[in-house]
Amino acid sequence: MFSTCIFCHASLGTNPVIEPFPVGRRLAFDPGRGRLWVVCMRCERWNLSPLDERWEAIEDCERKFRATRLRMSTDNIGLARIADGVTLVRIGQPLRPELAAWRYGDQFGRRRRFRVAQAGASVTAIGATLAGGAAAGIGAGGVALAITQWGRALLYGSPSAIVARIPIGNGVVAPVRRADLERLAVRGGTTATDWALCVRYASSRSNTPPVELEGEAAQRAAAMLLSVVNRFGGSRAQIAQAVRVLEEAVTPLGVFALTVRQQDHALVLPLPVPVRLALEMAAHEERERRALEGELAELEREWQEAEEIAEIADNLLVPTRVDDAIGELRRRPEPSGT
Repeated sequence: MFSTCIFCHASLGTNPVIEPFPVGRRLAFDPGRGRLWVVCMRCERWNLSPLDERWEAIEDCERKFRATRLRMSTDNIGLARIADGVTLVRIGQPLRPELAAWRYGDQFGRRRRFRVAQAGASVTAIGATLAGGAAAGIGAGGVALAITQWGRALLYGSPSAIVARIPIGNGVVAPVRRADLERLAVRGGTTATDWALCVRYASSRSNTPPVELEGEAAQRAAAMLLSVVNRFGGSRAQIAQAVRVLEEAVTPLGVFALTVRQQDHALVLPLPVPVRLALEMAAHEERERRALEGELAELEREWQEAEEIAEIADNLLVPTRVDDAIGELRRRPEPSGT
């Protein structure tokens, strides 16, 4: 049973409530179609479960959902908070635009509210620090410049921070920094429906050229990176526009080819917010479509790869000498009993 988000590689957490599926604090399930998702509490993406025992878990979710009185429901979608703070989202029979508007509106709306709260906290901290600097007799200009840079880092994040690790082929996992997203680009292919994702990444060589991903690799990288690009979410109006953009395309991935044809530039960040949100929706929906058409083995591989990448990321924080010491302790024979 996997426990790591496919997109941001964070731990999905555990729950003591759904015994057949003790993963995640927020579960979404569709009893009619037999689908079960774990919603990542960090990046808020929906991780589709490929596990064979999902039917038993869905039945348990249905029982728990019907048993609680703390629930809100429409004809198609219900939300319930059950024991130990676990949240269940029940999907009925909504039309595709309705589900997209609700599902992604929930994600993008919460992102937006979180960033607004974060911005307010940053402004408060900056004001307090400016006041302290003035009281200490430090020059206002120097303090203001330093605090502005600090506040920007609090709100937008450090440009050098690693925001994703994406497979680029031949077993190589490329770390992508926040600053690299400024050059993230979508390019057209040989036909009107082809597209490629151009990604810069951190490397020991300063002149490392960007990598151009196509096909499945591009879809998976886009799903991971666009959630970081869209870290500020969107308003209700922007989300509604994004759903309309998604509906204009014949297939989810058609949004990428449509964007290349309609926009004057290939860079992702300067695109209008609704277009960026629609691209993120499309990348996620295409991956799920492939899995639901019988490619569950591929989805299983993605979960496994996510956990491997998470382990790599964790190990980067551990000094080599610590790993050596742990290995030495493991090789020592067990002490004999007295």
